Amino acid sequence: MRDERVGRVSETPTNTMQYRFDGPEDAPVLVIGPSLGTTWHMWDRQVPELTQHWRVFRYDLPGHGGAPAHAAPSVAELADRLIATLDGLGVQRFGYAGCSIGGAVGADLALRHPHRVASLALVASSPRFGTADEFRQRGVIVRTNGLEPMARTAPERWFTPGFAAAQPAIVEWAVQMVRTTDPGCYIAACEALAAFDIRDHLSRIGVPTLVLVGAEDQVTGPAEARTLVAGIPDARLALVPGASHLAPVEQPAAVCDLLLTHFSTAWQEAPAAPPAPPPVPGPATPAASFAPIAEIAPAHGLPEATGPRRESGHERGTKVRREVLGDAHVDAVNASTDPFTEDFQELVTRYAWGEVWSREGLDRRTRSCITLTALVASGHLEGLAAHTRAALRNGLTPAEIKEVLLQSAVYCGIPAAGAAFTIAQSVIQEETTPPA
Repeated sequence: MRDERVGRVSETPTNTMQYRFDGPEDAPVLVIGPSLGTTWHMWDRQVPELTQHWRVFRYDLPGHGGAPAHAAPSVAELADRLIATLDGLGVQRFGYAGCSIGGAVGADLALRHPHRVASLALVASSPRFGTADEFRQRGVIVRTNGLEPMARTAPERWFTPGFAAAQPAIVEWAVQMVRTTDPGCYIAACEALAAFDIRDHLSRIGVPTLVLVGAEDQVTGPAEARTLVAGIPDARLALVPGASHLAPVEQPAAVCDLLLTHFSTAWQEAPAAPPAPPPVPGPATPAASFAPIAEIAPAHGLPEATGPRRESGHERGTKVRREVLGDAHVDAVNASTDPFTEDFQELVTRYAWGEVWSREGLDRRTRSCITLTALVASGHLEGLAAHTRAALRNGLTPAEIKEVLLQSAVYCGIPAAGAAFTIAQSVIQEETTPPA
């Protein structure tokens, strides 16, 4: 019996996914994940073949394809919502194929829920998507200009020039998927990709993995695919000629054949439960008795159990400093640090960023407002450019930054605010100019 259901999971929309099933109800489940800015329809051309063998489960990212616009701040959160959706449907074990951020979700599942994933396909994916700065910059552009710049440049990111010229209807369909995405959810997905980095954990992915990439993919290309294959113990590479980032759309038959072969031959059975220990001989105990047989005494001579290593103030500060100011700024500071200044930079990293900026009492938007005002008031405008960029990254719009500087003009003085406007204007123009 075929199952073709669409579900929006309206009961708990904040922690589940919009989904649909296709294929026979009694077949093994194959979960398929989309890329950023697309919907489950990017897999339409593969579904007829795949449903001959599997019950195909497709999902939409938050705010994509009409899904509820409950933004997810991380790849792990997307994976948790997917697991919650599958749990609600009674799906325990499944194969997984995902494109780009959909592949990142699959890798996260294989790392954190290895007993759930029978086989994995990472399509146009990467252990780290470019640099954090690139994706946070994309979020700034969308926050300021909307999704039109992303929609306009999607064809060159997703398709080869020949395909884009020969298939204008498909290209326009892809562009419309971007235009109809919720901007806040798109920005959140950019932040999730900015923070995603599993390069040091690839060896822990223990399921058979197909790494599939378009030969002409300029977003997550063959180099990133080879990094995945080199790091994952049971992985093989499939290079699709004549395809760019959205290989399932551009070369649907080739991608479908590769998925069919992989999932037909590399589907792990569920891990067997460990055998039960043999019963310990002893006197029979009444069924209603719950008295312990013996107390466990403290072990002597064994090291004490320890929890996860606590993150140091320097590590926490470096992470927050990079998230707020960007990798380029922090790398430049580190490159210029010498024995004379290293103690000062350690103080700044550990105290300013690891202690104050990391506190939960204020969100980062508010901290950016305070910082901009303090820089104007103190006349330390040499730091204003970096913190204007930080304010944009932290979610302030150019209009809100303008209001902060106007307020500063009243209480800190017109000359200082005027100089600040000049600096901020230059930074905002640079940071919010859409790609050509």
